[in-house]
Amino acid sequence: MNAKKNKKGLTLPGDTTNGGESTNLNASDKSSTATNVEALTKKLDELDLDNTQRKRLETFLRIKASLLTNGELCADDFEKLEDLGAGNGGVVTKVRHLSNDMVMARKLIRLEIKPAIRNQIIRELKVLHECNSPYIVGFYGAFYKDGEISICMEHMDGGSLDLVQKRAKHGRIPENILGKVTVAVLKGLSYLREKHQIMHRDVKPSNILVNSRGEIKMCDFGVSGQLIDSMANSFVGTRSYMSPERLQGTHYTVQSDIWSMGLSLVEMAIGRYPIPPPDKKEIDRLFGINSTDQKEITSPSVKPPGRPVSGLIGGVGDVSRPMAIFELLEYIVEEPPPRLPTQVFSQEFVDFVDKCLIKNPGTRADLKNLMAHPFTTKSECEKVDVA
Repeated sequence: MNAKKNKKGLTLPGDTTNGGESTNLNASDKSSTATNVEALTKKLDELDLDNTQRKRLETFLRIKASLLTNGELCADDFEKLEDLGAGNGGVVTKVRHLSNDMVMARKLIRLEIKPAIRNQIIRELKVLHECNSPYIVGFYGAFYKDGEISICMEHMDGGSLDLVQKRAKHGRIPENILGKVTVAVLKGLSYLREKHQIMHRDVKPSNILVNSRGEIKMCDFGVSGQLIDSMANSFVGTRSYMSPERLQGTHYTVQSDIWSMGLSLVEMAIGRYPIPPPDKKEIDRLFGINSTDQKEITSPSVKPPGRPVSGLIGGVGDVSRPMAIFELLEYIVEEPPPRLPTQVFSQEFVDFVDKCLIKNPGTRADLKNLMAHPFTTKSECEKVDVA
């Protein structure tokens, strides 16, 4: 990428380590399989679970233990059923485990890396065996073969929230559903931080999944530092959920995950990626209202760079070039964050998002405060059919 376009010196984190070998490193070593069901089940006592959540997690652990009685998974264990999706990180397929007909999601990440690096990635990914929560997608195992890392996960038949949004009426997810999403994401982030000292690092709609039982779970969190580094240069696209401080290369904390959650909520609520933010005219058109307070949407003094918002989502207007990635990153760092229109959404939801999108991470709301926020407490109590 042309450095001259990156006037602020903004960065996408990490470097790639190259290597050319591609041999299967899967080892069927029973002693190394992190599937001690009794110990993992006992750890569930540390979590605040209702009876249904506990029974589902216990069932998952028993099934996983039966799958891994002969050691870790390998490529020959599976039959491909269909493709589920693809993104910067790799391709996700729906597969069937041949020995017991268990349906899973298998993420394949093609990486040209040295044997020592891929061994370390597999070791780091095995920490996922310890991550068992109602708000985290279940992990069955990981292995490497023919130049690809495979991560085998619980299949969430409702898909990711970016796909749910595309299928939703007007391309927007209702506030009451987003309330349940908020509760699940906060609890998932809190679990990762408190029980495993892990930050997610990639909160976005495509990494939040739902199923037909109404469960909402997070996936693709940053348990493997080597995998994050090895995938860093694979970033392509036109949007970023990274916080301003992360783009500026400062120390990463869970506060950055909170920014990403807030930005994701705005996107799913208004029906499009919210940077640059929609102006008054677009809000009127999107929601069929007559807004009067321009400050609620975006600063009137800010003229979004690149293509006007109306051109971005198919409206009528000047269709110039789209924002280049470093223009977008500069906008995130330099300009006011997006806001939800108060004429459309509840005061609690608007305030919650505002607190997530404070640009200074030191004054941005933290997990504890957000768990006690009126929007969260109201959403947790509401009966909503997510399935």
